[in-house]
Amino acid sequence: MKRILHLSIFFLLILNVQMTYAHKKAEDKKGILLVTFGSSYPETRVAFENIDKIVKAEFPDVEIRWAYTSKMIRKIIRKRGGEVDSPAEALAKMGEDGFTHVAVQSLHIIPGEEYDNLKHTVEAFNGMPKGIKVTEIGTPLLFLDHDHMQLADALHQQFKSKLNSKTAVLFMGHGSHHQSNIYYPGFEYYLKQKSDQYFVGTVEGFPLLDAILPQLKSNGIKKVILTPFMSIAGDHARNDMAGNEEDSWKTNLEKEGFKTEVAMIGLAEYDSVVGIWVEHLKAICQELGIR
Repeated sequence: MKRILHLSIFFLLILNVQMTYAHKKAEDKKGILLVTFGSSYPETRVAFENIDKIVKAEFPDVEIRWAYTSKMIRKIIRKRGGEVDSPAEALAKMGEDGFTHVAVQSLHIIPGEEYDNLKHTVEAFNGMPKGIKVTEIGTPLLFLDHDHMQLADALHQQFKSKLNSKTAVLFMGHGSHHQSNIYYPGFEYYLKQKSDQYFVGTVEGFPLLDAILPQLKSNGIKKVILTPFMSIAGDHARNDMAGNEEDSWKTNLEKEGFKTEVAMIGLAEYDSVVGIWVEHLKAICQELGIR
């Protein structure tokens, strides 16, 4: 009888060990992937580091990785001896490293072509055999009405002290041939609820600077503060916006008789702006059980 009892205890112990091992083996591994267009300018690191710092403070126990959507920028960085993944490469590596749930946060400004491509990539990795079980994508900075109101308030807090009847703030966005370009003039509407002295233009979409110049003149503006409406103050901000070339916004404004001032600060350098991206990230992390 004692022998049977000892054997029973022995088998129960083995079963308990097996169950514990199986539980650990099946335990979910959760992570965050932050995805931006990217930049090869060392000066832009301050913006990315600010995002990284704020996200890590919000999710101190979660591993955070990065990816760049721009193939050209990844190529430049690799030529310099650096290493940065595309979203697909980053997700594949996370799958190989045992991540089962991944929250992918878009750090784009609008839901344009870059965001659409990222969304398709994330969907392709959702439920991949022997890989990531579940992936979710967080929306870009501007997506819903609430985002526009929050961003307009955040930027107004930064620039309202510089405004007067003769001074305007002109934000330079990238612009797009994608249908989402409407977000730029749309966001200007929200800014103008704060002040008529705010303007939003684009480098490659609508409105271009030519469309804004008559508005500045009709408003009696004498001084224009130029600042990027991009996550970072990269190539477009330093050359197309504030460069000394003949076709830069700064040069053209000065030719038209305006005084200029440059605020070389990317949107991701403002904690209040990063907070909007983090809200979007928190929403998908809640769905994935990431804390």
